[in-house]
Amino acid sequence: MRILTVALGAALIAAPAFAQTTQVAPATPAAPAVTAPGTTAAPPAATPPAATTAKPVKPRLPFVQRFDNANTTRDGKLTLDQAKSAKMTGVIKHFAAIDKDKHGYITKADVEAFRKANKQKQGEL
Repeated sequence: MRILTVALGAALIAAPAFAQTTQVAPATPAAPAVTAPGTTAAPPAATPPAATTAKPVKPRLPFVQRFDNANTTRDGKLTLDQAKSAKMTGVIKHFAAIDKDKHGYITKADVEAFRKANKQKQGEL
């Protein structure tokens, strides 16, 4: 019984040591910048922004590689469905204009001809 009493007493005495407390550091005023005569002090460095949970941006593949990846039949002809599956928004948007012969598919040469004819839209493809 004595051992139990001693153990209980020790636990009660040690309990405050295990309590989680948060201490806030006292705010200290920023020390003025000391500069040489005739010069100005550099502004204090900005604190980095808080980390965001945004997805990392993947580098965009070259068009030729995206075309080849989307062309699942490996015949050099990209259909509208293949472009939609690969999420090639520029090609989808301009598919009818690129497919001048109305074959239902486009080739890399068709896209290059469209780009040359529409230089202002080149960034979309």
